[in-house]
Amino acid sequence: MSDWPALRAAAAHDATARLPFSVNGTLVGSVARMHLSALRAWPHGLLHIDDTQVALRVEAGELSSVLAQLNAALRQQGLIRAWRDEVFALFDPASGARLATMERAAARFWGTLTLGAHATGYVADLRGTPTHLWIAQRSMTKATDPGKHDNLVGGGVPDGQSPRQALVREGWEEAGLPPELMQGARAGSVLCLQRDIREGLQHEWLYAFDLQLPAGLSPQNQDGEVAGFECLPLDEALHIAAGDTMTVDAALVTLDFALRHALIPTPRRQRLEAALSERRVAGAVQ
Repeated sequence: MSDWPALRAAAAHDATARLPFSVNGTLVGSVARMHLSALRAWPHGLLHIDDTQVALRVEAGELSSVLAQLNAALRQQGLIRAWRDEVFALFDPASGARLATMERAAARFWGTLTLGAHATGYVADLRGTPTHLWIAQRSMTKATDPGKHDNLVGGGVPDGQSPRQALVREGWEEAGLPPELMQGARAGSVLCLQRDIREGLQHEWLYAFDLQLPAGLSPQNQDGEVAGFECLPLDEALHIAAGDTMTVDAALVTLDFALRHALIPTPRRQRLEAALSERRVAGAVQ
């Protein structure tokens, strides 16, 4: 795993620093022990905290509104960072059931499951073998990972959208690619990130897609979040993914793409397969 920093980073998590977080008896995430004092000050008796867990008990129909009040207060205290004003689903990670909605940035505080959708854009030869990958560079004004390399298309999945629907939307916003082209993306693996970050815990399932682009087509960013794109020879693109200048999410997706398309030499392929197998989510619905 030492050959690929992203694989190490994807699982860099100290479970002892957090307590399980449940909602009405369903385990949905975890909370940092250092934030327990702030949660104990919540006045309405909805949070039950002991040495083993943080439990929220509330009528199911009120869950989203209670979470909104909690998260607004935590934001004022500076405990929820990089507020997005984006509504994400709160999932039961065991079943995939949607329980409520919450602010995207709050998912890191509570350690709850989020979904992401990423497309590896590639150009192929006449046999269909990938020869070049489209690599994006994130804008220097991005709140997270400014200036880092990224997949052609990638983003979070908001409430009310499937991973594919989010990918189609992001395809236009990030790369100027029309929906009819994006619909041709082929589903690949679902990869799990569970890592400690500045905002808390990132627990995310990355839905990876493969998108073949015709030679001569150049992506054009529409939303200002991408500084530019490069169509790189395969070896050069994979060298970037194997280093530390690409986001962890994008590197994971790119390495998985290379593995699935048999683009890695045999000795390294076996090591990469063993490492990536630990990150794949079994049974996740595309």
